[in-house]
Amino acid sequence: MTCPKIFVLLSLSVLLAAATAAPPVTLRQAADKAGILVGAAVRPSLFSEPAYSATLAREFNMVEPEDAMKWWVVRRDADTFDFRQGDEIVAFAQAHGMRVRGHCLVWDHNNPEWLARGHFGTDQMSQLLQQHIIRVMQHYAGQVFAWDVVNEALDEDGRFKDSPWYNRPGIGLAGKGSAYVEQAFRWAHQADPKALLFYNEAEAEGLNGKSDAVYAMVKDFKIRGVPIDGVGLQMHIPGLDFDTSQISPNIKRLTALGLQVHVTELDVSLPIGSGGSFSKDDLQRQAEIYRAIVRACVENPGCTAIQTWGFTDKYSWIGSHSHGTRGGALPFDRLYQPKPAYEAMLEEIARRSSR
Repeated sequence: MTCPKIFVLLSLSVLLAAATAAPPVTLRQAADKAGILVGAAVRPSLFSEPAYSATLAREFNMVEPEDAMKWWVVRRDADTFDFRQGDEIVAFAQAHGMRVRGHCLVWDHNNPEWLARGHFGTDQMSQLLQQHIIRVMQHYAGQVFAWDVVNEALDEDGRFKDSPWYNRPGIGLAGKGSAYVEQAFRWAHQADPKALLFYNEAEAEGLNGKSDAVYAMVKDFKIRGVPIDGVGLQMHIPGLDFDTSQISPNIKRLTALGLQVHVTELDVSLPIGSGGSFSKDDLQRQAEIYRAIVRACVENPGCTAIQTWGFTDKYSWIGSHSHGTRGGALPFDRLYQPKPAYEAMLEEIARRSSR
């Protein structure tokens, strides 16, 4: 006859084993178990929408502002810094045990009119940029763990773009290649030595001229001791014929330099069908692209974060950017229901935790 105490202990052991073996049911649970960050770019004005805030807190362990820490929001005039929107994001993250990624300190876009049309000289531009980096990073020191210091400095051919910081008028380093990028990283490191510093770029996810230029620049930085910790690969995927096979080798060569890689702005847009719908075939192909990108990251220990640009199709830049011809780019639909892309992300992140 079985002793009741032994029976109870055996039952508890079976239940505990079953609970331990149960697969994660949210992206956040899977990511926490796998030791990776899974995040989304957010708008603080939407935190008051219950479905938005609940889905965000449940599914992600990292957030990044879409706009709230960019120049045009933070610094509407030369003498004033307004951190209210960014502070809302930090407060939300702290309340829900999430990490915060900062975006971005230096970009040729999204600069306020007073800066773009100010007719400043190079010395003034240098002072303005140094002051901006120091003020913003020191304000968020200990609250923002990583920053996109410089965003999209290169054109599609891997050459440095004309920009207010490079040569229009620049900070005094025009024609000297990556020197202005290097200077921004040095100022950023001085402002917050504990923050991880990233160079963030679009259309450099595979092996091409632009990604070769990014690789050459960051390799040079590592050799010369420029304080850089990682590369952000945006991954705004514009079509379902996208070749995912070159993502893994690109991540591999970057992490081999001793750098981290973050997937920073992932979305995969779809053609909009009649009535604003998407075909099942397109949704499945979208999921396969999400799966391949997430797999390329989770299979490399140096790829430490995966982030989508938004998370619900209800609030996505794709519609306005494509003039209404494309959409449905994110893992949750407009009603916050998970799509096949979500399931693909969850499965791939869970695979990492099961190894």
